[in-house]
Amino acid sequence: MGRHRLAGLAGALPLMIVLAACSGSSGATPSPTSQPSVAAASQPAASPSGAASPGQSQSAEAYEIKVASGTVGGATVSFLTGEDGKTLYIFKKDTANSGKSACGAGPCLDNWPPFKVDDASQLKADSGVKGKIDVITRDDGSKQVTYNGLPLYYFAGDTAAGTTNGAAINNWAVANP
Repeated sequence: MGRHRLAGLAGALPLMIVLAACSGSSGATPSPTSQPSVAAASQPAASPSGAASPGQSQSAEAYEIKVASGTVGGATVSFLTGEDGKTLYIFKKDTANSGKSACGAGPCLDNWPPFKVDDASQLKADSGVKGKIDVITRDDGSKQVTYNGLPLYYFAGDTAAGTTNGAAINNWAVANP
């Protein structure tokens, strides 16, 4: 029995090393000055596979959009956060109020999961959020949250609340309140 556990740990070691290496910064220096907190009501429910990830739609949940501050490209900026305090981004190729997302499939969606809800009534904005929060219907029928008409996304490379690693990638920016 002891050998099986050691074999399992030895097999997991390369994965842990890769994950640790991937968790570094990619140009943006995350240093949030206020760690966003998310009320218990806005925590995503566990999915049938065990855990929800940012971007997954959850029925009957409430989602609070908040404002956090951190360093992006050497400057301190404010940005929107969604589920679990994760940074929200806009795609510069999206057009405000078009009702469409330019990040529609493949690697774009793998790296930039949309912030989805079942209905706009699930959304609550804190007092620092000054723009209009709404939803659009994506081509797959899911509802994506928008801010001032622009679809909102998470970045798969952000591993913790308040990190802004996606801001260093061309055509992407933190969603500015």
